[in-house]
Formats: sequence, structure tokens, C-alpha cells
Amino acid sequence: MDKPKNVEEYITKQRMAVAQNPECGTSRYNLAVGLLGQRKFEEAERELLEAVNCSPNLAEAYVQLGGIAFQRGDLDRCLEYNRMATRARAGFSEGWGNIGFVQLQQGKVEDAIYALEKATKFNPKFLQAWTTLANAYLMNGQVAESIETNRKVIDMQPDFAVAHNNLAIAYLENKEPELALQHCKKAQELGYDVSSELIKDIEANQ
Repeated sequence: MDKPKNVEEYITKQRMAVAQNPECGTSRYNLAVGLLGQRKFEEAERELLEAVNCSPNLAEAYVQLGGIAFQRGDLDRCLEYNRMATRARAGFSEGWGNIGFVQLQQGKVEDAIYALEKATKFNPKFLQAWTTLANAYLMNGQVAESIETNRKVIDMQPDFAVAHNNLAIAYLENKEPELALQHCKKAQELGYDVSSELIKDIEANQ
């Protein structure tokens, strides 16, 4: 039961820091992160807007604003905030990863690939960006690239069930049903709920 008390203490400490130095963007950002932890989105948003007003290069704050917009279903605003993050810091991989994710949701597959390739270039260990990039390649008909990218994900995290499921889809697409079945089974072993349609398609191609 200590955790909420610790969050309250953290927020109180950050409120004091803001009161002592209202022009400090970092203190406002830290307060907003605490408020987000309590799902106080509107108050957090106000603090984040103040944070970037005080510190226009605070890329992390733009990403958090994008997260709030995404939570509200506003993909366009989410995209714009993440673009602002990458303008504030060109090599900010999280911003590029989020841009790619949103663009994929919007069906802008080639734009998403561009952003996700940047995200993985700036942070080669960015697992989620690699996974989303593999999906984008598959959606764009780049099956070989999708397989190669998913294999990179598994090299980094062998028990990542999503990547095994995605490899099953890609190998089936690549007319390699035995490998598709192997990764389908692995995804299931790891607790992933593989779609029944995929299982049927793999079995039909054995």
C-alpha cells in the first residue's frame, strides 16, 4: 500500500520545485509525469505545455503531450507533437518511433517506414520500433525485409512472442509454411493468442 503514498510524495515534491522556480521546464515535466501516473491527464497536459513554453527543446515533454493526444484518439495532434519532439532533438528515437506507429495506424505505410528506420538508426536497441517496422515492411509487401527485421527482434529478445507471431505471418507469405508453423507454435508456447485464421492458413499450406 506504500506506492500511492510514494506517488503523492513525489508529486508534492515536484509541486514545491515548481513553486520555487516556475520557469524550470524540467520541474514542470517531472510534475506532469507524476500526474500522468495518477491519470490526471488535463492537469498533466497543462504542466507539459508550460514545460515546453519554459524549455522549448524538452523533447520528452512533446512525446508525453503526444501520448495524451493519442489516449484521446487524436492521431493528428499526436503526430504533430512527436514531430515537434524530433524538431527539438533531431536524433530523438522515441519521437520517430511514435511518428511511425501513428502513420502506420493512418495507413501511411511508406512514411511510417521512413520514420521507423530513423528510430532504429538512432537507437538500435529500440525493440518496439523494430517490431513496428517489421509490420510496416510486411504491409508494404517487403516480406524479406520483414523477416530479417523480426529476426533482429528475436536476436535481441528470444522470448518476444509478438515477433514470433509476426514471423509466422511473414514466412507463410514467403511460402515457407514449415518455418511459419515453427514460429506459430513458439508464439503460442509464450502465451500469445495466435489467430485461428493464421493457424488454419498455415495448416492448409503444409
